[in-house]
Amino acid sequence: MSIRILPSNLVNQIAAGEVIERPSSVIKELVENSIDAGASSIEVTLVDGGKSLIIVTDNGKGMSPDELDLAVERHATSKLPDDNLFNINFLGFRGEALPSIASVARLSITSRTKDSDSAWKIEVNGGEKSQPIPVSHPYGTRIEVRDLFYATPARLKFLKASSSETNACVDILTRIAMANPHISFYLKDGDKKKLSLNAEQGELFDARLKRLSDIMGKEFGENSVLIDANRENLRISGYVSLPTLNKANSLSQYLFVNNRPVRDKLLLGAIKGAYMDVLASNRYPLCALFFDIDPAYVDVNVHPAKAEVRFYDNALVRGLLVSAIRNALTIESRRSSNTLDINEFVRDTIPDFGVPSSAENKIPDLMENNYLHENNQPNSIRPLGFNFQSAINKPQPRKQVDLPDLEGKFSVKVETPDVYENLPVAESGPLGIPKAQFHNTYIISQTKDSIVIIDQHASHERIVMERLKANLQKNGRLASQMLLIPEIVDLEASSKERILSITTELMQLGLVVEEFGTTAVIVREVPALIKDCDVKQLITDLADEIAEWGGEYALTDKLHHICATFACHGSVRAGRALNFDEMNRLLRDMEKTDHSGQCNHGRPTYIELKLKDIEKLFNRR
Repeated sequence: MSIRILPSNLVNQIAAGEVIERPSSVIKELVENSIDAGASSIEVTLVDGGKSLIIVTDNGKGMSPDELDLAVERHATSKLPDDNLFNINFLGFRGEALPSIASVARLSITSRTKDSDSAWKIEVNGGEKSQPIPVSHPYGTRIEVRDLFYATPARLKFLKASSSETNACVDILTRIAMANPHISFYLKDGDKKKLSLNAEQGELFDARLKRLSDIMGKEFGENSVLIDANRENLRISGYVSLPTLNKANSLSQYLFVNNRPVRDKLLLGAIKGAYMDVLASNRYPLCALFFDIDPAYVDVNVHPAKAEVRFYDNALVRGLLVSAIRNALTIESRRSSNTLDINEFVRDTIPDFGVPSSAENKIPDLMENNYLHENNQPNSIRPLGFNFQSAINKPQPRKQVDLPDLEGKFSVKVETPDVYENLPVAESGPLGIPKAQFHNTYIISQTKDSIVIIDQHASHERIVMERLKANLQKNGRLASQMLLIPEIVDLEASSKERILSITTELMQLGLVVEEFGTTAVIVREVPALIKDCDVKQLITDLADEIAEWGGEYALTDKLHHICATFACHGSVRAGRALNFDEMNRLLRDMEKTDHSGQCNHGRPTYIELKLKDIEKLFNRR
């Protein structure tokens, strides 16, 4: 067969395959056009997840009849005034979106400029366009896309269920809304309102945080850290979560380059590296980061979907991102995201004594119930959203209450030396005065307006970790303690090889390990800071963790990983009884230690219950 030029409609359909993959792709292109047109309000309507109908309406500057006629032609755009692909200052610039959509769907555009007496409408069906005609419409633009992929049935059958397509549309509009907090966004699927984000007022950072809180949740807004750093032609701003606020996947990590939503492995890897010492390797922080960079130093013309970018200087971007996050986390290092929520406390931690099991249908003894009622015992602990006042006014059936075993013995230590009895709580430090130790694991302290519960092991683990790192940075190696009787540790062959492969690094950290026979190693010295640890368990755990790290980490990162393992084994264990001075010293050390709001694995070291929340429990407010 001889070479020939393909028909224009077929060329458009092929090009559309690169730009338009599903309804969410249509929404992305059309909404970005609306933003480029200066719209302050954008409304999206879907039918059947966007497969049957997509409507995007904005209040932007609109188009004239001549511009409408050109807008549906390939590579016709108003966004490259100097024809320079290295100076792209708009979200769209290819001039492919509208003709690509028109080649695979039924497209109609109605638009009106502010100085025009009437609106104009143009239709394109399968690549065949009509002439613009005058219609009635307020200023701005309305675009309707009907029967998506009707002209390419092979693409249509690969679309997912309507609910899945709707979710994808919500996701892409949400990402765009994050980058544009001063614009209102609305999305409806049929009669159901899926997204409603009113324009935020005020300065950019305040408006951005409000928008992020609306999208990512109030918890993120309350437990995030501001990022704002710049170097040369790059500025990075946005918010990242405290280490104790994390998820099991990276789906809540949002990245924007010049306000364009992107997914970039370089940036995601840098974020993971920035949290290396404060978050477990299988957990991910939440973040929304905005990269403002000179267009000459970034290439957004990598793929028609514009979801990928290339930076001129990858090292600069990664270095600034890691340092910005670490500096911000250091400034807020004593914060913990786990301030106790009173509703969760009531719902999840207090047993419902008043509800009998299904097998217990006996009528309770009236005298016992009267006794419980007269002595103000609760009938039940009410679930989230319960109206206490209505419960008081409404007669409640009296129920048998199963009291806890009051004869049981619990490890509660209450010991406050006389020197601290009259010390004002306000002068005790942010974590307050220790009042008791429960179950030889948790310290209860009192501040001016709250009760603080501290996990003694997690807290001491962070303190030891930071001391190890500080000594390593100051002296180049850690002081070691020679064992009077060297410890022999039997290991699997693979585990033994992993330990022996890092003996140099271990020696730098004060752990001297040598080969001993075919299946064991001998430990002659341990770091002085953890001299009382279980050496066998330390070596075994270290071998397992080296297997997880692989070979992707630099020397400094490996040393910090090993320090974290040392700290875990060298800290105060849960179950150890502490006297008052030990508890007080632990709290004071926490207040002076960086990143003390979370342990080395990203778990919170303390939670705080505000006095006002306690009063809500007893209906005092």
